[in-house]
Amino acid sequence: MKTSILVQNLKCGGCASTISSKISTIENISNLHIDVEEKKVSFNYLNDADILIVKEKLKHLGYPSIEDNNSLISKANPL
Repeated sequence: MKTSILVQNLKCGGCASTISSKISTIENISNLHIDVEEKKVSFNYLNDADILIVKEKLKHLGYPSIEDNNSLISKANPL
């Protein structure tokens, strides 16, 4: 199956290279494509758990999905 994730902070080829090198090592992920202009990471996966693993890895790398509101400001300002 194929999916795409829109991510925050994806701004250049260096970002794309970092994402590519880290995500490509995840089991069950193939045909990885990163579109810097659209801020989109696309890939093939085997099951839904694979998507969650990729989202967590992206978040850990500093490229959270656009649905994730865990910005540094919100983490620094617990209310």
